[in-house]
Amino acid sequence: MTSLNRFARRCLLLLVLSAPAAFADETLLYPAIPGSGPASALVIHGALDLPQIRPLLEAFHRDHPRIELRYRNLTTLALHERFLKAPSEADVLLSSAMPWQYRLANDGHARSLETLEAQRWPAWARWRRELFAITFEPIVMVVNETVIERFGEIRSHADLLALLERHGEALAGRVVTYDPATSGAGYTYAIEESRLSPRYWELVAALGRTEADLAGTTGEMLEGLIEERYLVGYNLLGSYARNRLVDQPHLRIVVPEDYALVTQRLALMPRLAPHPEAAERFLGFLISETGQAVLARDTTLGAIHPSLKGPGTAASLRRQRGEALRPITLGPGLLATLDDLKRQALLTRWRREFTRQEGR
Repeated sequence: MTSLNRFARRCLLLLVLSAPAAFADETLLYPAIPGSGPASALVIHGALDLPQIRPLLEAFHRDHPRIELRYRNLTTLALHERFLKAPSEADVLLSSAMPWQYRLANDGHARSLETLEAQRWPAWARWRRELFAITFEPIVMVVNETVIERFGEIRSHADLLALLERHGEALAGRVVTYDPATSGAGYTYAIEESRLSPRYWELVAALGRTEADLAGTTGEMLEGLIEERYLVGYNLLGSYARNRLVDQPHLRIVVPEDYALVTQRLALMPRLAPHPEAAERFLGFLISETGQAVLARDTTLGAIHPSLKGPGTAASLRRQRGEALRPITLGPGLLATLDDLKRQALLTRWRREFTRQEGR
C-alpha cells in the first residue's frame, strides 16, 4: 500500500462537539502527506452531506496530497450565517441555497476564477466567473409502497394534492416536508413553486390539514420515512434520496411528471479566502471534466459538464424527463426571493395556508 493510500485511510471524521450550537458541524480532515514541495491548506464549508462529498474530496486529495484538506458540513442557513460572521474562515463555499449564494457573489464577496475551464462553463450554470453551479438535482417525492397499494399511483403534484384531500385523515401526521422558515433550501423551493404552480397554495393548505411534520433537512425526512414514521415525503433532494434509499424497496422515489424543480449546488471562492491558490485549484477541479466525472460516477448529484452524456449527468436526465424539469434560474431573480418584505410576506402566507381549516 502506498503512503498516499495509507494517509487517505487515516482521514479523520470529527464530530465537533465544542462548537456553539448554531455552528455545530461534522468535519472531514485529510492531512497533508509529507513529501517534496511546500505544504498548503484548504478549508471548505459545504451544505453537502459527507457520503456525497467524500468521493470528490478523496479524488482531489489524491491529486494534491500536499494540501491539508478540511471540510465542514453545515446546514444551508448555518453556512451563510457563519460566513457573514467570519468571511475569512473558508476558502470555498458550497450550498444548494441558491439565493443566499447569489447574494454573496452579488455583494462582492466572491473572487473570480480566471481559467479557460471557467470561461467555457455553460452560461446557464454560472454567474460571471464568480459563482458556478456544479450539480443538477431534481426535487422529488418519496412515497411508501403501502400508500400506493392502498390509494393508487402518485405521479404528479396534482396526484399528491388529490391524495391529501381525499385521504388526509388516514395520513394524519404521516407526511413530512421542509419548513421554509428554518431551511434555506425549503424556502427556495416554496417561492419557486408559488410562482410556478397556480395550485401550490392549495397543496400547502392540504399539507397543513394532514398535520404534516416540518423538517429542516432532507436527511431528517429520509430517516423518518425509512423508520416508517412518515409515509409520504414532499420536496426532498433527489440526490440524497437516491443515495440513501438504495436498500429500501418499500420506498419509491417519484420525480413528478407535471413539473420537477431542479436545484444546483453553487460554489464560490470568498474574496478573503485564507488559501486562495488552493481554493482556485479545488474550484477548478469541481468544474473540470475529471472532477465532474467523479461526481457522475461516484455520487448521485448529477454532473453538468457538457462533455459528459452518460448516467449520472444532466444531459441524461434531460433526455429522460424533458420539459418537466424546471431548473431554478441562476440570475438576478434570485435576489428578489431574499427581499425582507417579500420573504416575510411569503412566510406569513405559508403559515396562514398551512394552518387554514377546512371551509375557512
